[in-house]
Amino acid sequence: MTQYAHAEHKNSAGSCHETGVQDVIPIIDDIIGRYRGTRGALIPVLQSAQNLLGYLPKEVLIHISDQLDIPYSEVAGVVTFYSFFTTVPRGKHTVRVCLGTACYVRGGKEVLDAISKELRIEVEQTTEDRLFSLEIGRCFGACGLAPVVMIDETVFQRVKPSRIRALLDPYRIGPDQEADHETN
Repeated sequence: MTQYAHAEHKNSAGSCHETGVQDVIPIIDDIIGRYRGTRGALIPVLQSAQNLLGYLPKEVLIHISDQLDIPYSEVAGVVTFYSFFTTVPRGKHTVRVCLGTACYVRGGKEVLDAISKELRIEVEQTTEDRLFSLEIGRCFGACGLAPVVMIDETVFQRVKPSRIRALLDPYRIGPDQEADHETN
């Protein structure tokens, strides 16, 4: 197994990235109905909505605000406070680059720059094809093997900027294409 071995990972949103907001409003309303009048209902409702769509668009936040009779500013404040929530669509694969002290000193910033250039996105953005999202991490617990990159749940150690394409390419190939590619 190579340092850049590919591991399958299903996004917590599954295939729901293609689900439209209007398609999930009735489901969100059912969830809100279960929590209505319950103290602390906002966070579980937001989590459920994000699980359905993969992110929390403004119109969903407004709908939740109206239905729970909570000011929009409070709903938006909760979403921006907790890093778990996102208001932008996420990619199928999440690429996290560690910028903790050890990783930073050993070239983590250069690795981040190379990934950003390769994917043509900045931190907290998603590629147009919704295949990758780019994030920063602070410590993955592998300081002695810095710099470290995590793709989905797989940790890659001693990553070099010159090897970024090799790191990302297996995630660009679907399972069917990967099998075909290996046999040719």
